[in-house]
Amino acid sequence: MSENVNSCDIGHVLQTSPKTCVFSRRSLLGALGGLSLQSCTRALPLSEWQLDEITTGSIVRSIGGGGGTADYDRIYGPLNDGGFLLPAIPYRKINSRYRRQEIVDPTGEPSGTIVVALQQRHLYYVLPGGRAVRYGVGVGKDGFRWSGRARIQYKKAWPTWTPPEEMLQRRPDLVQYRSGMAPGLTNPLGARALYIFKDGVDTLFRIHGSPEWWTIGQAMSSGCIRMLNQDIIDLYDRAGAGTPIVVS
Repeated sequence: MSENVNSCDIGHVLQTSPKTCVFSRRSLLGALGGLSLQSCTRALPLSEWQLDEITTGSIVRSIGGGGGTADYDRIYGPLNDGGFLLPAIPYRKINSRYRRQEIVDPTGEPSGTIVVALQQRHLYYVLPGGRAVRYGVGVGKDGFRWSGRARIQYKKAWPTWTPPEEMLQRRPDLVQYRSGMAPGLTNPLGARALYIFKDGVDTLFRIHGSPEWWTIGQAMSSGCIRMLNQDIIDLYDRAGAGTPIVVS
């Protein structure tokens, strides 16, 4: 099986378009108040977190910016990378809960673990000292999601995208990419991809970048975890082969 085969869809072929979503509010203080000391040493079920609103207050720290707020103009600005010019992301059009930020770790997982909370549309990279970097993600549609514990087998910068046979059966218009779509700004894997294996077997699911910033926070992929290109580059630099991942 080709290492590039995966279950991720191609957004511009899907003819997706920007959408406006309304999200419910949840209480951070209530969630944090319910955590016991035991949660410092074990992972809480993700359904118990109720932490999709951690965006303000003393628990938030700047990512790469001075003072108390992140420098999002720089973080999500245009970027020359690998011979490609990534355009700036209009981050003000993205709900603030899905912008990259460093927070108190809510997962209880060891440092160096990736945790994906599907319902909250968040991905956490656990840092030392009880903190984590949180990113907004897009997730798979109903019937296309994978969950469990696995590892990142390897990672690629500017990967080739090859649709699997089952996708080609659903989407015969993608036959032109049977041998792979070359890396580039319209490639559905974006600027980086992390390849998820369980017990040494390829799950065909990836964590990858996407040029379609408006899909972050939504469930519309064929199962892969989508990130903003600038965010997947940041995660790629933190996580390597063997990194444990929890998806729930």
